[in-house]
Amino acid sequence: MREIIFDTETTGLENRLDRVIEIGGVELFNHFPTGRTFHVYINPGDRKVHPDALAVHGITDDFLKDKPPFSAVVQELLEFFDGAKWIAHNATFDMGFINAELDRLGLPPVPNDHVVDTLSLARRKHPMGPNSLDALCRRYGIDNSHRTKHGALLDSELLAEVYIEMIGGRQAALGLVGAEQVTTVIEVEDVDVITLQRPRPLPPRMTEAEIAAHAALVNSLGEKALWARYQ
Repeated sequence: MREIIFDTETTGLENRLDRVIEIGGVELFNHFPTGRTFHVYINPGDRKVHPDALAVHGITDDFLKDKPPFSAVVQELLEFFDGAKWIAHNATFDMGFINAELDRLGLPPVPNDHVVDTLSLARRKHPMGPNSLDALCRRYGIDNSHRTKHGALLDSELLAEVYIEMIGGRQAALGLVGAEQVTTVIEVEDVDVITLQRPRPLPPRMTEAEIAAHAALVNSLGEKALWARYQ
């Protein structure tokens, strides 16, 4: 099963007005990273980066000037995601922007049943929260100290680790070997076991009085007492 953990950065919050300026994705197969990633910066045309958005991701208008438009990267994007689940944290936000960009090019939207929202998963698993990406990293012991700004690829890599931990993916994948169980039989030849004797026996740890008291107790239990077998 292929899954793509992805994230977007945008010029602002309104998907019908603002534009996607960065997309990052990490491929998982059966809940394990394959090492394949997707990452692009995108020129938003005449839409400027809102100051509030700039404070979050730090991507400037000047940096985006020489980057390709969405139309130039959409084919590569769709090929990378083809046949996989789209998985994002607060996926409603990211998919709103992705589908708005696809709509501008006359392309069909990504169906809802192809999308998994890790924020919804986290809220069900940890109803008391908090469930931000940073909070989940702390909860699962994932190092996010290098995350000083939001970045689509970095956030995707962190979310991939969170997602695997959240669904118990490592344990589940390690426990599955397919439809058939594999049994390994190891034949072992007869082995002579040599028991070493101490050159000098250890001194008894019980005193004569303790030994006598124990014998008296056993005798009081009757002939069928378990201890009588060892007298």
